[in-house]
Amino acid sequence: MSTAPAGTHRRGSYQATKPELLQRFRKVEGQVAGIARMVEEERYCPEVLIQIRSATAALDQIGYLLLREHLAHCVADGVRRGEGDRYLDEVMEVVRGFSRR
Repeated sequence: MSTAPAGTHRRGSYQATKPELLQRFRKVEGQVAGIARMVEEERYCPEVLIQIRSATAALDQIGYLLLREHLAHCVADGVRRGEGDRYLDEVMEVVRGFSRR
């Protein structure tokens, strides 16, 4: 993935949802730890795979939240400054990455 267009990285640009994002990350951490325990316990493979898909879906949701924040703030600001094409190219690259799975 490319770096953000020059002068666009704003520290804390998703500050309003930061507590929610961090809570979601902690939940995923717990899920992954649980999956590791399942492997240690030699649980039935389909059960482990279901949990892996669940953790992956949770990470996808976090990604979509971040993407929404990026669109609502950074991209919108870039469009207002007349730099929309750069931001849209960046977003399309991210979306292509999400859709490759």
